[in-house]
Amino acid sequence: MTKSELIAALAEANPHLTGKDVETIVATIFDQISLALARGERVELRGFGAFTIKQRLARTGRNPRTGEAVPVDEKVVPFFKAGKELRSRVNKGAARTEPTRG
Repeated sequence: MTKSELIAALAEANPHLTGKDVETIVATIFDQISLALARGERVELRGFGAFTIKQRLARTGRNPRTGEAVPVDEKVVPFFKAGKELRSRVNKGAARTEPTRG
């Protein structure tokens, strides 16, 4: 699902809100999560999951074309860990959509 599909689905589920209002709400939520991560904070949404940052140390990588050693700088990356309720919902949904074997 893309951001625009999310906005459309939320607007349809909430007819009392305009599409522009839903777009503003979604953008604000994403912006606040991004800003919190940029400050090094953890964002936890109960029942959904937690957004954190992880430090990746500098290392030596390999160029896949040439096999040449390439230095990779240290960096900070965003990380998402799904909550128990989300994992449960996904697993139940995946069980329904799997083809039968046999």
